[in-house]
Amino acid sequence: MKVNYGRSREQRGAKPMVERITYFKVALKGIDAMSAMTARTYPRHTHDQYGIGVIDSGGHASLSGRGQVEAGTGSLIFVNPGEVHDGRALGGRSRSWRMLYMEPAAMAAARVDVLEGATEAPAFAAPVFADERLRRAFDAAFDSATMHDENSHEMVAEAATLRLVALLAVNLSSKRRKSGTSTISIHRTRDRIDADPAAPLTLSSLAAEAGTSRYQLLRAFARELGMTPHAYIVQQRLALARRLIRAGSTLVDAASEAGFSDQSHLTRVFARQFGVTPARYGSRAA
Repeated sequence: MKVNYGRSREQRGAKPMVERITYFKVALKGIDAMSAMTARTYPRHTHDQYGIGVIDSGGHASLSGRGQVEAGTGSLIFVNPGEVHDGRALGGRSRSWRMLYMEPAAMAAARVDVLEGATEAPAFAAPVFADERLRRAFDAAFDSATMHDENSHEMVAEAATLRLVALLAVNLSSKRRKSGTSTISIHRTRDRIDADPAAPLTLSSLAAEAGTSRYQLLRAFARELGMTPHAYIVQQRLALARRLIRAGSTLVDAASEAGFSDQSHLTRVFARQFGVTPARYGSRAA
């Protein structure tokens, strides 16, 4: 048994760390905006959206598709849809950041406007990037997206978002990176899960559909994605629940339709990943 003879932060008179995580109502369809100040560590997870953000204070370290990376104050941070990542504060100190999350359809529509024609699905080349012009464009897009007290705010937000997407070209590759170790069985399994994440899937059924053993599927999935099939299913169910909540579903219905056992189960998993309960997310700050 480990015994700590030191005094706690409160006993030493130090102020406890304050955590603040906020999801905002956004005028534009297909875009989420959030800000956070926290020392929490996030486990490995994915988003079904593009993530563009900036570290406002402190330092942040995370796993990315290019290995472990660190981002300091002022750094721009990026994540691609489906990219497995985690997150922790450098030195255990609280850090703060802001993010804009764009649905792939919203990103595609904006790029069609910017490039005046159809484009291939883009991917962010670097998970951490420095560009002052892009940083200013992000600030303008974030501020306008979360603004609700001026006339024509939707048009202002739309213009700022298009300017941001235009400048994202400095950190975009034309095609999403693919792992060299990708296998047909993993593609089949991901496609099966993505098609209906709420389905009562089992490891045996997934392995049978992929034409491999349960152990081989587990090993290949973990090697390629950094998580088990079960963990990936949970991520896809969370993504589905988030979309349902955004569309106005009740928490009970969202939990049921997304494959969670009940509302309490959804709440526990949702809060662990996003830092807020689904109820708070559903009533995003005005």
